[in-house]
Order: sequence, then structure tokens, then C-alpha cells
Amino acid sequence: MARICGICGKKPITGHRVSHSNRKTKRRWLPNIHKTRVLIDKTIKYIYVCTRCLRSGKVQKVV
Repeated sequence: MARICGICGKKPITGHRVSHSNRKTKRRWLPNIHKTRVLIDKTIKYIYVCTRCLRSGKVQKVV
């Protein structure tokens, strides 16, 4: 699954998982992405959209 929002371009970010003893290992934070039917240029398309774009009204969801 593509983990990039088709509207805002949000994608996974990386960092460290830090244990109690302060040891660091790599980890990823994944965005909340959903495959959604949206109306783009008067045509219905399936794109991956993050929930922030859906909630803010940046895309018009087709019912």
C-alpha cells in the first residue's frame, strides 16, 4: 500500500525508539492513510488520502 497522501504529500517519518536504559533503535511513524473515492476534476478516482485532508474538507468524498 502506498503510504503517501495524494493531496498533501504526507508520508512516513523516522526516528528512534528509546528504551528505559536510553538505547535507541530505528522506528517509523506511519500516517493514517485510507484509499478513498474522491471527486477530482468532475471524475471519480480512487486515491490514498490522509484523514486530516478528509476531515478538513480538502477533498470531496463520493458517497
